[in-house]
Amino acid sequence: MSAAPLTTPARQARLARAAVAALFLTNGAVFFNIVPRYPQIKAELGLSNAVFGTALAAPPIGALLAGLLAGAAIRRFRSARVASLGIVVTAVATLLIPFAPNWVAFGGVLFVVGALDAVVDVAQNSHGLRVQRLYGRSIVNSLHGVWSVGAVLGGLMGSAAAGLDIPLSVHLSISAALFSVTALVAYRFLLPGTEDAERPAEAQDGHPARHAGRRSFTGAAVRMLAVLGVLAACGALVEDAGASWGALYLSGDLRTDAATAGLAVVALQVAMTVGRLTGDRVVDRFGQRTVVRSGGALAAIGMGAALAVPSVPAALAGFALAGLGVATLVPAAMHTADELPGLPAGAGLTIVSWLLRGGFLLSPPLVGFVADLTSLRVGLLSVVLAGAVTVVLGRVLVNRTSRMAGQAQT
Repeated sequence: MSAAPLTTPARQARLARAAVAALFLTNGAVFFNIVPRYPQIKAELGLSNAVFGTALAAPPIGALLAGLLAGAAIRRFRSARVASLGIVVTAVATLLIPFAPNWVAFGGVLFVVGALDAVVDVAQNSHGLRVQRLYGRSIVNSLHGVWSVGAVLGGLMGSAAAGLDIPLSVHLSISAALFSVTALVAYRFLLPGTEDAERPAEAQDGHPARHAGRRSFTGAAVRMLAVLGVLAACGALVEDAGASWGALYLSGDLRTDAATAGLAVVALQVAMTVGRLTGDRVVDRFGQRTVVRSGGALAAIGMGAALAVPSVPAALAGFALAGLGVATLVPAAMHTADELPGLPAGAGLTIVSWLLRGGFLLSPPLVGFVADLTSLRVGLLSVVLAGAVTVVLGRVLVNRTSRMAGQAQT
């Protein structure tokens, strides 16, 4: 009879992990179904590069404006409901894209999608960290890895639909139906109860602000959130370097063909995905802080060496090492923010996620400004700087995953 209490929570934890992983996958897949159809959308609306680029700025702007509302939404409706139903609403919102008559309407739809995505992102990470506390060991890196798998899946679906000349409205309807059903089924297996239900009892007792729901931002908490935000932004800068500038660096400075130039972002994303899917075991063995700081050094040294000896193999290796180096950085910053004492549930995670999105918004113009003043090769030294900053500031990260008192989920 004494074993019964442990059996049920262990099964519940496994089901909840699979369910939250499904949410991460759908979250990545919904948006990346749209990306391969951008050329068609641009052509049908008759947009110039400048106007189309302006429309594409709408998602990060929407994310920044709505992102800080995520904490309040989670406290009001719980992370499970916000994440799963938010994905359904996001998928439905994408159905408006084929009917956008001009770039303003198209940008408006993307604004809504970006705003919804920001709230969903915080909620799914919040719930993933609940499941992680139940497990008593790191799982959040694998969840981010599953998001990357979802992004690849969505990209392949969009590419296939474009290649088969499937109407955009039909394609996005299939995507919305498939991933909405997935999110709703996943909702049934997510964890019930409050956002603090899996925290050790002493931690809950020690932080009454969590229960009262009132704001309690001490000076120490604000400073920690600022540092964690900088760390998350460093991860965003490195990831954006491959997406925004990798192909331009290879095709411009290194004079490669278009197909080879496109391998820069592939190298970074594949390495990052591998690092996230395998990162939990490494974090459990060596500690989150150690892994992140070592990864920052790897990113700085790898990209630094690639820029010092410019060649195509060195550049691809540099982007791969940078992606591998920061693979666990953003999950670690989110985990530490969620464990900060004295804050309302979801507040720390919300703020760091918001600062992360600010990093994605500011990184392209920052690197572009430096590149215009000097060269893109010099601009990409920002990746080296981000790695060095990670080494220095990474010491503030929580090193070990907390375990519920009295439970043995491993």
